[in-house]
Amino acid sequence: MRRVVVEDVDVFAVTRTPIPRPGPGEVLVAASVAGVCGSDTHAAHGTHPFVPLPYAPGHEVVGVIRELGDGVEGWSAGDRVTVEPTLPCWECKMCTTGRSNLCERLRFFGCGYEQGGMADFFTIPANRLHRVPDDLSDEQAALIEPLSTPVHAVRLAGDVAGKAVVIIGSGTIGLLVLAAARHAGARTIVMTDMLASKRERALRLGASAVVDSASPEATREIRDLLGESADVVFDCVAVQSTVAQACELAAKAGTVMIVGVPAAPVTVPLPQIQDLQMRIQGSATYLPEDYETSIEIIRAGEVRAEDMITGVFPLDSVAEAFAASAGGEEVKVLVRV
Repeated sequence: MRRVVVEDVDVFAVTRTPIPRPGPGEVLVAASVAGVCGSDTHAAHGTHPFVPLPYAPGHEVVGVIRELGDGVEGWSAGDRVTVEPTLPCWECKMCTTGRSNLCERLRFFGCGYEQGGMADFFTIPANRLHRVPDDLSDEQAALIEPLSTPVHAVRLAGDVAGKAVVIIGSGTIGLLVLAAARHAGARTIVMTDMLASKRERALRLGASAVVDSASPEATREIRDLLGESADVVFDCVAVQSTVAQACELAAKAGTVMIVGVPAAPVTVPLPQIQDLQMRIQGSATYLPEDYETSIEIIRAGEVRAEDMITGVFPLDSVAEAFAASAGGEEVKVLVRV
């Protein structure tokens, strides 16, 4: 079978390897489609802080069960599934207190794990699978995992219903945060981006207003549009300038949610955080309930594949898929296996 491996910085190989056999509690899945995530492109560029090279990509994956390992119940060959790629130990403090996404010995399928979903077949524990409803296409189902991260971030932010929200960055994650925040009842949502095409897309998909993040007056413009300070700012970029701007916008008593993957440390205005009673909150991946909410949002038509998926490439053209995803103009790129 074929398996994609990112061997070095921007060096992609479609390798040949034996088809794996499912162990106890595992299933063998034939992959259908796999998304290229921002984490994937960071890792391929050698800038992801937690994914070393080489690695086997593909954690946003949809497929069909082909074989069951011993002891697997509740699943059958032919079931269509999507993967929840966190692989917890189920024994540590985080796992036993309902926070398995923060497992102290966490492994992550498709990110530093020996297998990924950009392959003809893969094995994975059956308890890491979610059933894809029959009324969702593979393309729609490919959005369940990426939408679950924003759903988790919005849930961690607290009750955003009726609140003033800012989303920094109108790329894939920013647009999905928009959908999650609208679903949760946010009153006003202002989004930023440097690219006019991304700002226009954000408006089409329901942002209340957009601001050019390259404008020297961006912070003032956002405040004017809100008519107040932001209750919650979702930073989907996570660099020094965006974190600083988020802190300016969230004062007073606001919350800054770090959703983007930082490539390097940043500094924060600690005196203002203390004195203005601000909260800076990290958000890491998701939990099963976030998957269920994501499926609900997609089935309701609040996130549409035709709005989000802008490029589809065959597995053997994986290098082109990653280049398109990293180029800035695409929203969600899929690899069709």
